[in-house]
Amino acid sequence: MSNQAKIPDVQTRTRSVARMGELVKRMDAGILGLDELIARLEADIRNSPLTAYRLGKAKGLVTKEKPDA
Repeated sequence: MSNQAKIPDVQTRTRSVARMGELVKRMDAGILGLDELIARLEADIRNSPLTAYRLGKAKGLVTKEKPDA
């Protein structure tokens, strides 16, 4: 009873490496697409009237809380 792993032949390793390389390329493309989507969403949020309103309201609260010197 030998539990030693067998090393695949050269052709099998070559195919596996090629498949992994293609998988990595597809994953990179997917990650790039997600990064672009995140950038667009962040730009939409920054340009949102609701965000501007909330930022203005937050600034108003901060200036009210500052003690007068």
